[in-house]
Amino acid sequence: MRLSQFHLHTSKETPAEAELASHRLMLKAGMIRKLAAGLYTWSPLGLRVLRKVERVVREEMDAAGAIELLMPTIQPQELWEETGRWEKFGGQLLKIKDRKEAGYCYGPTAEEVITDFARSELSSYKQLPVNFYNIQTKFRDEIRPRFGVMRAREFLMKDAYSFHLTDEDLDREYRNMFDAYCRIFERLGLKYRAVFADTGAIGGSASHEFHVLADSGEDAIAFASGSDYAANVELAEAVSPGQRPDAGEAMRKIDTPTQKTCEEVAALMGIALQRTVKSIAIIGTDADGNEQFVLALVRGDHVVNEIKLAKLPGLGEYRLATEAEIADHLGSEPGFLGPVNPRRPIRVIADRSVATMADFVVGANEAGYHLAGANWGRDLPEPEVADIRNVVEGDPSPDGHGTLGIARGIEVGHVFQLGRRYAEAMKCTVLDENGKAAVPTMGCYGVGVSRIVAAAIEQNFDDNGIRWPETMAPWRVAVCMINPKKDAAVSGAAENLYRELNAAGIETVLDDRGLRPGAMFADIELIGIPHRVVVSERGLAAGTFEYRARDAVESENLDHAALMARLGA
Repeated sequence: MRLSQFHLHTSKETPAEAELASHRLMLKAGMIRKLAAGLYTWSPLGLRVLRKVERVVREEMDAAGAIELLMPTIQPQELWEETGRWEKFGGQLLKIKDRKEAGYCYGPTAEEVITDFARSELSSYKQLPVNFYNIQTKFRDEIRPRFGVMRAREFLMKDAYSFHLTDEDLDREYRNMFDAYCRIFERLGLKYRAVFADTGAIGGSASHEFHVLADSGEDAIAFASGSDYAANVELAEAVSPGQRPDAGEAMRKIDTPTQKTCEEVAALMGIALQRTVKSIAIIGTDADGNEQFVLALVRGDHVVNEIKLAKLPGLGEYRLATEAEIADHLGSEPGFLGPVNPRRPIRVIADRSVATMADFVVGANEAGYHLAGANWGRDLPEPEVADIRNVVEGDPSPDGHGTLGIARGIEVGHVFQLGRRYAEAMKCTVLDENGKAAVPTMGCYGVGVSRIVAAAIEQNFDDNGIRWPETMAPWRVAVCMINPKKDAAVSGAAENLYRELNAAGIETVLDDRGLRPGAMFADIELIGIPHRVVVSERGLAAGTFEYRARDAVESENLDHAALMARLGA
Protein backbone atom coordinates (compact mmCIF):
# COMPACT_ATOMS: atom_id res chain seq x y z
CA MET A 1 0.00 0.00 0.00
CA ARG A 2 1.23 3.51 -0.90
CA LEU A 3 0.13 6.24 1.47
CA SER A 4 -0.22 8.64 -1.48
CA GLN A 5 -3.09 6.40 -2.63
CA PHE A 6 -4.53 5.66 0.83
CA HIS A 7 -6.92 7.72 2.93
CA LEU A 8 -4.85 8.73 5.96
CA HIS A 9 -6.20 11.77 7.79
CA THR A 10 -4.41 12.41 11.07
CA SER A 11 -4.86 15.36 13.40
CA LYS A 12 -2.54 17.30 15.70
CA GLU A 13 -5.42 18.51 17.85
CA THR A 14 -6.45 16.68 21.03
CA PRO A 15 -10.21 15.95 20.85
CA ALA A 16 -11.98 17.71 23.73
CA GLU A 17 -14.56 14.94 24.17
CA ALA A 18 -12.01 12.13 24.51
CA GLU A 19 -11.48 10.98 28.10
CA LEU A 20 -9.47 7.81 27.45
CA ALA A 21 -6.19 7.48 25.57
CA SER A 22 -7.73 5.01 23.11
CA HIS A 23 -10.55 7.40 22.22
CA ARG A 24 -8.16 10.32 21.84
CA LEU A 25 -5.62 8.43 19.76
CA MET A 26 -8.16 6.71 17.53
CA LEU A 27 -9.58 10.13 16.66
CA LYS A 28 -6.15 11.75 16.18
CA ALA A 29 -4.96 8.83 14.04
CA GLY A 30 -8.14 9.05 11.98
CA MET A 31 -9.18 5.47 12.78
CA ILE A 32 -12.76 6.38 13.66
CA ARG A 33 -15.12 9.27 13.09
CA LYS A 34 -18.17 9.95 15.23
CA LEU A 35 -21.53 9.77 13.47
CA ALA A 36 -23.78 10.15 16.53
CA ALA A 37 -23.63 9.31 20.24
CA GLY A 38 -22.02 5.88 20.52
CA LEU A 39 -21.95 5.39 16.72
CA TYR A 40 -18.69 5.47 14.77
CA THR A 41 -17.54 5.11 11.19
CA TRP A 42 -14.37 3.05 10.93
CA SER A 43 -11.96 4.64 8.47
CA PRO A 44 -9.84 2.51 6.10
CA LEU A 45 -6.99 2.70 8.66
CA GLY A 46 -9.20 1.66 11.57
CA LEU A 47 -10.82 -1.09 9.54
CA ARG A 48 -7.43 -2.64 8.77
CA VAL A 49 -6.83 -3.10 12.50
CA LEU A 50 -10.37 -4.28 13.18
CA ARG A 51 -10.16 -6.92 10.44
CA LYS A 52 -6.84 -8.19 11.80
CA VAL A 53 -8.42 -8.79 15.20
CA GLU A 54 -11.39 -10.43 13.52
CA ARG A 55 -9.13 -12.71 11.50
CA VAL A 56 -7.28 -13.98 14.59
CA VAL A 57 -10.59 -14.60 16.37
CA ARG A 58 -11.99 -16.47 13.36
CA GLU A 59 -8.87 -18.60 12.90
CA GLU A 60 -8.80 -19.69 16.53
CA MET A 61 -12.52 -20.41 16.61
CA ASP A 62 -12.19 -22.54 13.46
CA ALA A 63 -9.16 -24.33 14.92
CA ALA A 64 -11.16 -25.08 18.09
CA GLY A 65 -13.88 -26.79 16.04
CA ALA A 66 -16.55 -24.10 16.08
CA ILE A 67 -18.67 -23.58 12.96
CA GLU A 68 -19.35 -20.09 11.63
CA LEU A 69 -22.80 -18.87 10.64
CA LEU A 70 -24.31 -15.40 10.31
CA MET A 71 -27.39 -14.37 12.29
CA PRO A 72 -29.53 -11.27 11.68
CA THR A 73 -28.97 -8.09 13.65
CA ILE A 74 -32.75 -7.48 13.79
CA GLN A 75 -34.58 -9.98 16.00
CA PRO A 76 -38.34 -10.65 16.42
CA GLN A 77 -40.05 -9.61 19.64
CA GLU A 78 -41.76 -12.98 20.06
CA LEU A 79 -38.43 -14.78 20.51
CA TRP A 80 -37.51 -12.49 23.39
CA GLU A 81 -40.96 -12.95 24.91
CA GLU A 82 -40.41 -16.73 24.95
CA THR A 83 -37.45 -16.27 27.31
CA GLY A 84 -39.08 -13.45 29.28
CA ARG A 85 -36.36 -10.98 28.36
CA TRP A 86 -38.37 -8.54 26.23
CA GLU A 87 -39.17 -6.51 29.34
CA LYS A 88 -36.49 -7.85 31.68
CA PHE A 89 -33.49 -6.87 29.54
CA GLY A 90 -34.15 -3.21 30.24
CA GLY A 91 -33.47 0.05 28.45
CA GLN A 92 -30.42 -1.26 26.60
CA LEU A 93 -32.76 -3.18 24.30
CA LEU A 94 -33.49 -0.96 21.29
CA LYS A 95 -37.06 -1.81 20.28
CA ILE A 96 -38.39 -1.04 16.81
CA LYS A 97 -41.50 -1.72 14.73
CA ASP A 98 -41.83 -2.45 11.03
CA ARG A 99 -44.53 -1.07 8.72
CA LYS A 100 -46.92 -3.80 9.92
CA GLU A 101 -46.38 -2.73 13.55
CA ALA A 102 -44.62 -6.01 14.31
CA GLY A 103 -42.12 -5.68 17.15
CA TYR A 104 -38.40 -6.22 16.73
CA CYS A 105 -35.19 -5.31 18.49
CA TYR A 106 -31.69 -4.55 17.31
CA GLY A 107 -29.91 -7.54 18.81
CA PRO A 108 -27.64 -6.86 21.79
CA THR A 109 -26.90 -10.60 22.05
CA ALA A 110 -28.11 -13.75 20.31
CA GLU A 111 -29.24 -16.41 22.81
CA GLU A 112 -32.80 -16.36 21.48
CA VAL A 113 -31.84 -16.45 17.81
CA ILE A 114 -29.33 -19.29 18.12
CA THR A 115 -31.73 -21.35 20.25
CA ASP A 116 -34.45 -20.85 17.65
CA PHE A 117 -31.99 -22.01 14.99
CA ALA A 118 -31.02 -25.04 17.07
CA ARG A 119 -34.57 -26.18 17.77
CA SER A 120 -35.31 -26.29 14.05
CA GLU A 121 -31.96 -27.77 12.95
CA LEU A 122 -31.02 -30.19 15.73
CA SER A 123 -33.14 -33.28 16.31
CA SER A 124 -30.81 -36.03 17.50
CA TYR A 125 -28.05 -36.52 20.04
CA LYS A 126 -25.93 -37.66 17.07
CA GLN A 127 -25.73 -34.00 15.98
CA LEU A 128 -24.23 -33.02 19.34
CA PRO A 129 -21.98 -31.55 20.49
CA VAL A 130 -21.95 -28.59 18.16
CA ASN A 131 -20.65 -25.04 18.53
CA PHE A 132 -21.91 -22.26 16.25
CA TYR A 133 -20.23 -18.85 16.15
CA ASN A 134 -21.18 -15.54 14.60
CA ILE A 135 -19.18 -12.31 14.05
CA GLN A 136 -21.79 -9.61 13.79
CA THR A 137 -22.69 -6.07 14.74
CA LYS A 138 -24.56 -5.70 18.04
CA PHE A 139 -26.40 -2.74 19.56
CA ARG A 140 -26.97 -1.85 23.20
CA ASP A 141 -28.64 1.45 23.95
CA GLU A 142 -26.23 2.70 26.61
CA ILE A 143 -27.57 5.49 28.82
CA ARG A 144 -24.34 7.42 28.40
CA PRO A 145 -22.14 6.06 25.62
CA ARG A 146 -18.56 7.20 26.17
CA PHE A 147 -14.90 6.37 25.71
CA GLY A 148 -15.22 5.98 21.94
CA VAL A 149 -15.58 2.37 20.79
CA MET A 150 -14.83 1.18 24.33
CA ARG A 151 -18.41 1.90 25.39
CA ALA A 152 -20.18 2.44 22.08
CA ARG A 153 -23.81 1.61 21.41
CA GLU A 154 -22.97 -0.24 18.20
CA PHE A 155 -20.05 -2.68 18.27
CA LEU A 156 -18.61 -5.72 16.54
CA MET A 157 -18.76 -8.92 18.55
CA LYS A 158 -18.00 -12.59 18.12
CA ASP A 159 -20.55 -14.70 19.96
CA ALA A 160 -20.57 -18.48 20.00
CA TYR A 161 -23.03 -20.98 21.43
CA SER A 162 -22.49 -24.68 22.04
CA PHE A 163 -25.12 -27.39 22.55
CA HIS A 164 -24.53 -30.58 24.54
CA LEU A 165 -26.46 -33.59 25.76
CA THR A 166 -24.64 -33.71 29.10
CA ASP A 167 -23.16 -31.28 31.59
CA GLU A 168 -19.87 -33.18 31.42
CA ASP A 169 -19.63 -32.51 27.71
CA LEU A 170 -20.40 -28.83 28.31
CA ASP A 171 -17.51 -28.75 30.80
CA ARG A 172 -15.21 -30.12 28.09
CA GLU A 173 -16.23 -27.50 25.53
CA TYR A 174 -16.07 -24.74 28.11
CA ARG A 175 -12.41 -25.61 28.69
CA ASN A 176 -11.88 -25.85 24.93
CA MET A 177 -13.24 -22.32 24.46
CA PHE A 178 -11.30 -21.05 27.48
CA ASP A 179 -8.09 -22.32 25.89
CA ALA A 180 -9.05 -20.87 22.49
CA TYR A 181 -9.56 -17.46 24.09
CA CYS A 182 -6.14 -17.65 25.72
CA ARG A 183 -4.62 -18.33 22.29
CA ILE A 184 -6.51 -15.39 20.78
CA PHE A 185 -5.16 -12.87 23.28
CA GLU A 186 -1.68 -14.36 23.19
CA ARG A 187 -1.59 -14.09 19.39
CA LEU A 188 -2.77 -10.50 19.59
CA GLY A 189 0.17 -9.73 21.87
CA LEU A 190 -1.93 -8.53 24.80
CA LYS A 191 -1.30 -8.81 28.53
CA TYR A 192 -4.47 -10.31 29.93
CA ARG A 193 -5.97 -12.28 32.78
CA ALA A 194 -8.81 -14.78 32.82
CA VAL A 195 -10.83 -14.25 35.98
CA PHE A 196 -13.75 -15.91 37.74
CA ALA A 197 -16.80 -13.75 37.17
CA ASP A 198 -20.49 -13.28 37.89
CA THR A 199 -22.86 -14.55 35.20
CA GLY A 200 -24.90 -11.34 35.27
CA ALA A 201 -27.90 -10.76 32.99
CA ILE A 202 -27.00 -13.61 30.62
CA GLY A 203 -27.37 -16.18 33.39
CA GLY A 204 -25.80 -19.59 33.84
CA SER A 205 -23.37 -21.28 36.22
CA ALA A 206 -19.62 -21.19 35.55
CA SER A 207 -18.28 -17.96 34.12
CA HIS A 208 -14.89 -16.42 33.29
CA GLU A 209 -14.09 -12.95 32.04
CA PHE A 210 -11.00 -12.14 29.99
CA HIS A 211 -9.50 -8.77 30.83
CA VAL A 212 -6.82 -6.78 29.05
CA LEU A 213 -4.77 -5.22 31.84
CA ALA A 214 -4.68 -1.43 31.74
CA ASP A 215 -4.61 1.34 34.33
CA SER A 216 -7.70 2.87 32.73
CA GLY A 217 -9.75 -0.32 33.08
CA GLU A 218 -13.23 0.00 34.56
CA ASP A 219 -13.07 -3.38 36.31
CA ALA A 220 -11.03 -4.27 39.37
CA ILE A 221 -9.39 -7.70 39.28
CA ALA A 222 -8.08 -9.57 42.30
CA PHE A 223 -5.15 -11.92 41.69
CA ALA A 224 -3.06 -14.13 43.95
CA SER A 225 0.66 -13.60 44.51
CA GLY A 226 1.34 -17.32 44.82
CA SER A 227 -0.84 -18.94 42.16
CA ASP A 228 -2.79 -18.27 38.95
CA TYR A 229 -6.00 -17.54 40.90
CA ALA A 230 -7.76 -14.43 39.60
CA ALA A 231 -11.33 -13.17 39.96
CA ASN A 232 -13.37 -10.09 39.39
CA VAL A 233 -13.47 -8.14 42.66
CA GLU A 234 -17.25 -8.55 42.59
CA LEU A 235 -16.80 -12.32 42.88
CA ALA A 236 -13.48 -12.83 44.69
CA GLU A 237 -13.98 -14.46 48.06
CA ALA A 238 -12.94 -12.51 51.17
CA VAL A 239 -11.82 -15.19 53.60
CA SER A 240 -12.20 -14.93 57.38
CA PRO A 241 -9.26 -13.17 59.07
CA GLY A 242 -9.15 -15.74 61.89
CA GLN A 243 -10.34 -16.11 65.47
CA ARG A 244 -12.14 -13.38 67.36
CA PRO A 245 -10.15 -11.98 70.32
CA ASP A 246 -11.67 -11.74 73.77
CA ALA A 247 -13.53 -8.60 74.82
CA GLY A 248 -11.28 -6.10 76.55
CA GLU A 249 -13.50 -3.04 76.96
CA ALA A 250 -16.85 -2.15 78.46
CA MET A 251 -19.44 -0.86 76.02
CA ARG A 252 -19.98 2.89 76.37
CA LYS A 253 -21.80 5.67 74.58
CA ILE A 254 -19.70 8.22 72.66
CA ASP A 255 -20.93 11.72 71.85
CA THR A 256 -20.69 12.16 68.03
CA PRO A 257 -22.94 15.16 67.37
CA THR A 258 -22.07 15.69 63.67
CA GLN A 259 -19.96 12.61 62.90
CA LYS A 260 -22.02 10.26 60.74
CA THR A 261 -19.43 8.32 58.73
CA CYS A 262 -16.97 5.76 60.02
CA GLU A 263 -14.12 7.99 58.86
CA GLU A 264 -15.42 10.94 60.85
CA VAL A 265 -16.05 8.86 63.98
CA ALA A 266 -12.59 7.24 63.82
CA ALA A 267 -10.95 10.65 63.41
CA LEU A 268 -12.89 12.07 66.38
CA MET A 269 -11.95 9.14 68.61
CA GLY A 270 -8.37 8.91 67.35
CA ILE A 271 -8.67 5.23 66.44
CA ALA A 272 -8.00 3.18 63.33
CA LEU A 273 -10.83 3.02 60.79
CA GLN A 274 -10.57 -0.79 60.99
CA ARG A 275 -12.07 -0.68 64.49
CA THR A 276 -15.36 0.78 63.26
CA VAL A 277 -18.36 -1.03 61.78
CA LYS A 278 -20.50 0.34 58.95
CA SER A 279 -24.25 -0.44 58.99
CA ILE A 280 -26.30 -0.58 55.77
CA ALA A 281 -30.08 -0.83 56.17
CA ILE A 282 -31.88 -2.74 53.42
CA ILE A 283 -35.23 -4.38 52.79
CA GLY A 284 -35.31 -7.99 51.58
CA THR A 285 -38.03 -10.61 51.21
CA ASP A 286 -38.36 -13.70 53.41
CA ALA A 287 -39.37 -17.21 52.31
CA ASP A 288 -43.06 -16.36 52.65
CA GLY A 289 -42.80 -13.28 50.45
CA ASN A 290 -42.90 -10.82 53.34
CA GLU A 291 -40.56 -7.86 53.50
CA GLN A 292 -37.86 -8.03 56.15
CA PHE A 293 -35.58 -5.36 57.54
CA VAL A 294 -31.90 -6.30 57.25
CA LEU A 295 -28.82 -4.63 58.66
CA ALA A 296 -25.69 -5.55 56.69
CA LEU A 297 -22.44 -4.89 58.56
CA VAL A 298 -18.96 -4.39 57.10
CA ARG A 299 -15.78 -3.02 58.60
CA GLY A 300 -15.40 0.74 58.32
CA ASP A 301 -12.60 0.50 55.75
CA HIS A 302 -14.43 -2.07 53.60
CA VAL A 303 -17.08 -1.76 50.89
CA VAL A 304 -20.28 -3.82 50.68
CA ASN A 305 -20.37 -6.12 47.66
CA GLU A 306 -23.87 -5.77 46.24
CA ILE A 307 -23.63 -8.92 44.09
CA LYS A 308 -22.58 -11.11 47.02
CA LEU A 309 -25.31 -9.60 49.17
CA ALA A 310 -27.98 -10.23 46.53
CA LYS A 311 -27.06 -13.94 46.40
CA LEU A 312 -27.97 -14.50 50.05
CA PRO A 313 -31.35 -16.12 50.78
CA GLY A 314 -34.13 -13.53 50.88
CA LEU A 315 -32.05 -10.72 49.37
CA GLY A 316 -32.25 -11.31 45.63
CA GLU A 317 -34.43 -8.25 45.06
CA TYR A 318 -33.32 -6.16 48.02
CA ARG A 319 -33.46 -2.36 48.15
CA LEU A 320 -32.19 0.31 50.48
CA ALA A 321 -34.48 1.01 53.42
CA THR A 322 -36.23 4.37 53.55
CA GLU A 323 -35.68 6.82 56.40
CA ALA A 324 -39.18 6.03 57.69
CA GLU A 325 -38.43 2.28 57.71
CA ILE A 326 -35.12 2.93 59.47
CA ALA A 327 -36.82 5.04 62.13
CA ASP A 328 -39.51 2.39 62.60
CA HIS A 329 -37.07 -0.49 63.12
CA LEU A 330 -34.09 1.22 64.72
CA GLY A 331 -35.53 4.43 66.15
CA SER A 332 -32.80 6.54 64.61
CA GLU A 333 -31.77 8.49 61.56
CA PRO A 334 -29.10 7.39 59.05
CA GLY A 335 -25.54 8.00 60.16
CA PHE A 336 -25.98 6.59 63.68
CA LEU A 337 -27.24 3.07 62.92
CA GLY A 338 -26.14 -0.16 64.54
CA PRO A 339 -27.26 -3.67 65.56
CA VAL A 340 -27.44 -3.02 69.33
CA ASN A 341 -30.96 -2.85 70.82
CA PRO A 342 -33.08 -2.28 67.71
CA ARG A 343 -36.64 -1.06 68.29
CA ARG A 344 -38.09 -4.04 66.37
CA PRO A 345 -36.72 -7.50 65.46
CA ILE A 346 -34.33 -7.29 62.52
CA ARG A 347 -32.07 -9.62 60.55
CA VAL A 348 -28.37 -8.86 61.09
CA ILE A 349 -25.81 -10.07 58.54
CA ALA A 350 -22.18 -9.47 59.47
CA ASP A 351 -19.31 -9.80 57.08
CA ARG A 352 -16.73 -12.40 58.09
CA SER A 353 -14.29 -9.67 59.12
CA VAL A 354 -16.91 -8.04 61.35
CA ALA A 355 -17.81 -11.35 62.97
CA THR A 356 -14.23 -11.67 64.22
CA MET A 357 -14.05 -8.14 65.67
CA ALA A 358 -14.02 -7.29 69.37
CA ASP A 359 -14.35 -3.92 71.13
CA PHE A 360 -15.64 -2.31 67.94
CA VAL A 361 -17.40 1.02 67.37
CA VAL A 362 -20.87 1.11 65.89
CA GLY A 363 -23.88 3.41 65.70
CA ALA A 364 -25.99 3.66 68.88
CA ASN A 365 -29.37 3.98 67.10
CA GLU A 366 -29.63 7.42 68.63
CA ALA A 367 -28.94 10.63 66.76
CA GLY A 368 -25.59 12.13 67.81
CA TYR A 369 -24.18 8.98 69.44
CA HIS A 370 -22.08 5.90 68.72
CA LEU A 371 -21.17 2.93 70.90
CA ALA A 372 -17.56 1.99 71.62
CA GLY A 373 -16.38 -1.32 73.06
CA ALA A 374 -19.23 -3.34 71.56
CA ASN A 375 -18.79 -7.13 71.53
CA TRP A 376 -20.69 -10.06 70.06
CA GLY A 377 -22.37 -12.43 72.46
CA ARG A 378 -22.13 -9.99 75.34
CA ASP A 379 -23.70 -6.77 74.06
CA LEU A 380 -25.65 -8.15 71.12
CA PRO A 381 -26.55 -11.61 69.75
CA GLU A 382 -24.22 -13.52 67.48
CA PRO A 383 -24.99 -12.46 63.89
CA GLU A 384 -25.63 -14.32 60.68
CA VAL A 385 -22.17 -14.44 59.05
CA ALA A 386 -21.46 -14.22 55.30
CA ASP A 387 -18.90 -12.93 52.83
CA ILE A 388 -20.50 -9.63 51.78
CA ARG A 389 -17.58 -7.29 51.04
CA ASN A 390 -15.15 -6.52 48.24
CA VAL A 391 -11.67 -7.92 48.70
CA VAL A 392 -8.82 -5.44 49.13
CA GLU A 393 -5.10 -5.45 48.45
CA GLY A 394 -3.29 -7.73 50.89
CA ASP A 395 -6.23 -10.02 51.72
CA PRO A 396 -5.33 -13.73 51.88
CA SER A 397 -5.90 -15.52 48.58
CA PRO A 398 -8.99 -17.79 48.72
CA ASP A 399 -6.94 -20.69 47.37
CA GLY A 400 -4.46 -20.38 50.22
CA HIS A 401 -1.52 -19.33 48.05
CA GLY A 402 -0.22 -15.89 48.93
CA THR A 403 -2.11 -12.64 49.16
CA LEU A 404 -4.33 -10.75 46.75
CA GLY A 405 -3.25 -7.87 44.58
CA ILE A 406 -5.65 -5.59 42.71
CA ALA A 407 -5.23 -4.61 39.06
CA ARG A 408 -7.43 -2.75 36.60
CA GLY A 409 -8.75 -4.52 33.54
CA ILE A 410 -10.90 -4.00 30.46
CA GLU A 411 -13.29 -6.85 29.78
CA VAL A 412 -12.88 -8.07 26.20
CA GLY A 413 -14.20 -11.63 26.45
CA HIS A 414 -16.60 -13.68 28.54
CA VAL A 415 -17.42 -17.40 28.61
CA PHE A 416 -20.52 -18.81 30.34
CA GLN A 417 -22.02 -22.16 31.07
CA LEU A 418 -25.63 -21.23 30.33
CA GLY A 419 -27.12 -24.59 31.22
CA ARG A 420 -30.66 -25.33 30.02
CA ARG A 421 -32.28 -21.97 30.75
CA TYR A 422 -32.81 -20.88 27.15
CA ALA A 423 -33.37 -24.34 25.69
CA GLU A 424 -36.11 -25.04 28.23
CA ALA A 425 -37.78 -21.66 27.76
CA MET A 426 -37.85 -22.10 23.98
CA LYS A 427 -38.69 -25.84 24.03
CA CYS A 428 -35.51 -26.89 22.26
CA THR A 429 -35.10 -30.67 22.50
CA VAL A 430 -33.26 -33.52 20.80
CA LEU A 431 -33.81 -37.27 20.96
CA ASP A 432 -31.32 -39.04 23.21
CA GLU A 433 -29.88 -42.56 22.78
CA ASN A 434 -33.14 -44.04 24.10
CA GLY A 435 -35.32 -42.06 21.73
CA LYS A 436 -36.58 -39.75 24.47
CA ALA A 437 -36.73 -35.98 24.22
CA ALA A 438 -33.83 -34.31 26.05
CA VAL A 439 -33.18 -30.62 26.60
CA PRO A 440 -29.61 -29.79 25.57
CA THR A 441 -27.37 -27.75 27.84
CA MET A 442 -25.67 -24.69 26.38
CA GLY A 443 -22.45 -22.72 26.56
CA CYS A 444 -22.01 -19.09 25.51
CA TYR A 445 -18.70 -17.50 24.49
CA GLY A 446 -18.33 -13.83 23.55
CA VAL A 447 -15.43 -11.65 22.36
CA GLY A 448 -15.70 -7.89 21.85
CA VAL A 449 -13.82 -7.57 18.56
CA SER A 450 -14.07 -3.78 18.27
CA ARG A 451 -13.46 -3.35 22.00
CA ILE A 452 -10.18 -5.26 21.72
CA VAL A 453 -8.88 -2.54 19.41
CA ALA A 454 -9.45 0.16 22.02
CA ALA A 455 -8.24 -2.05 24.89
CA ALA A 456 -4.99 -2.78 23.04
CA ILE A 457 -4.34 0.96 22.71
CA GLU A 458 -5.01 1.50 26.43
CA GLN A 459 -2.26 -1.02 27.10
CA ASN A 460 0.12 0.17 24.37
CA PHE A 461 0.63 3.90 23.88
CA ASP A 462 3.03 6.72 24.68
CA ASP A 463 3.20 10.48 24.24
CA ASN A 464 3.72 10.09 20.49
CA GLY A 465 0.80 7.80 19.78
CA ILE A 466 -0.16 4.14 19.51
CA ARG A 467 2.29 1.27 19.94
CA TRP A 468 0.52 -1.66 18.29
CA PRO A 469 1.46 -5.26 18.94
CA GLU A 470 2.69 -6.48 15.55
CA THR A 471 -0.28 -8.79 14.98
CA MET A 472 -2.69 -5.86 15.21
CA ALA A 473 -0.76 -3.09 13.48
CA PRO A 474 -2.23 -1.77 10.21
CA TRP A 475 1.19 -2.51 8.66
CA ARG A 476 4.31 -4.02 10.24
CA VAL A 477 6.79 -1.78 8.44
CA ALA A 478 6.71 1.75 7.05
CA VAL A 479 9.30 2.63 4.40
CA CYS A 480 9.74 6.42 4.43
CA MET A 481 11.25 8.38 1.53
CA ILE A 482 13.17 11.61 2.13
CA ASN A 483 12.65 14.09 -0.75
CA PRO A 484 11.55 11.40 -3.23
CA LYS A 485 10.60 13.91 -5.93
CA LYS A 486 14.05 15.48 -5.92
CA ASP A 487 16.09 12.29 -5.84
CA ALA A 488 15.27 9.43 -8.20
CA ALA A 489 17.83 7.19 -6.48
CA VAL A 490 16.05 7.57 -3.14
CA SER A 491 12.67 6.97 -4.75
CA GLY A 492 13.92 3.91 -6.61
CA ALA A 493 15.65 2.37 -3.57
CA ALA A 494 12.55 2.90 -1.44
CA GLU A 495 10.31 1.34 -4.10
CA ASN A 496 12.62 -1.67 -4.36
CA LEU A 497 12.74 -2.17 -0.58
CA TYR A 498 8.97 -1.80 -0.35
CA ARG A 499 8.41 -4.50 -2.98
CA GLU A 500 11.07 -6.77 -1.52
CA LEU A 501 9.58 -6.68 1.99
CA ASN A 502 6.05 -7.37 0.78
CA ALA A 503 7.33 -10.22 -1.41
CA ALA A 504 8.93 -11.69 1.72
CA GLY A 505 5.53 -11.68 3.44
CA ILE A 506 6.25 -8.61 5.58
CA GLU A 507 3.27 -6.28 5.36
CA THR A 508 4.78 -2.93 4.41
CA VAL A 509 3.42 0.52 3.60
CA LEU A 510 5.34 3.04 1.50
CA ASP A 511 5.16 6.65 2.66
CA ASP A 512 5.54 8.40 -0.67
CA ARG A 513 3.51 11.50 0.23
CA GLY A 514 6.53 13.79 0.05
CA LEU A 515 6.03 15.23 3.55
CA ARG A 516 8.82 16.82 5.55
CA PRO A 517 10.58 14.25 7.75
CA GLY A 518 9.16 15.60 11.04
CA ALA A 519 5.54 15.46 9.88
CA MET A 520 6.02 12.09 8.19
CA PHE A 521 7.65 10.49 11.24
CA ALA A 522 4.99 11.94 13.55
CA ASP A 523 2.24 10.28 11.48
CA ILE A 524 4.02 6.92 11.45
CA GLU A 525 4.49 7.04 15.24
CA LEU A 526 0.92 8.22 15.84
CA ILE A 527 -0.66 5.36 13.88
CA GLY A 528 1.65 2.90 15.62
CA ILE A 529 3.67 1.15 12.88
CA PRO A 530 6.08 -1.19 14.74
CA HIS A 531 9.04 -0.68 12.38
CA ARG A 532 10.17 2.42 10.47
CA VAL A 533 12.80 2.37 7.72
CA VAL A 534 14.05 5.66 6.28
CA VAL A 535 15.59 5.80 2.81
CA SER A 536 17.66 8.96 2.29
CA GLU A 537 20.43 10.29 0.08
CA ARG A 538 22.90 10.20 2.99
CA GLY A 539 21.99 6.62 3.83
CA LEU A 540 22.35 5.43 0.25
CA ALA A 541 25.78 7.03 0.09
CA ALA A 542 26.78 5.07 3.20
CA GLY A 543 25.09 1.87 2.06
CA THR A 544 22.65 1.87 5.03
CA PHE A 545 19.04 2.40 5.96
CA GLU A 546 17.91 4.28 9.07
CA TYR A 547 15.89 1.80 11.13
CA ARG A 548 13.89 2.50 14.27
CA ALA A 549 11.54 0.24 16.20
CA ARG A 550 8.43 1.99 17.49
CA ASP A 551 9.39 1.41 21.11
CA ALA A 552 13.09 2.26 20.67
CA VAL A 553 14.74 5.46 21.92
CA GLU A 554 17.37 5.69 19.18
CA SER A 555 17.56 4.94 15.47
CA GLU A 556 20.10 2.51 13.98
CA ASN A 557 21.92 2.58 10.66
CA LEU A 558 21.75 -0.94 9.17
CA ASP A 559 22.98 -2.33 5.90
CA HIS A 560 20.59 -4.28 3.71
CA ALA A 561 21.41 -7.71 5.13
CA ALA A 562 21.17 -6.53 8.75
CA LEU A 563 17.89 -4.75 8.04
CA MET A 564 16.30 -7.79 6.44
CA ALA A 565 17.45 -9.97 9.34
CA ARG A 566 16.04 -7.48 11.85
CA LEU A 567 12.68 -7.52 10.10
CA GLY A 568 12.62 -11.31 9.88
CA ALA A 569 12.86 -11.53 6.09
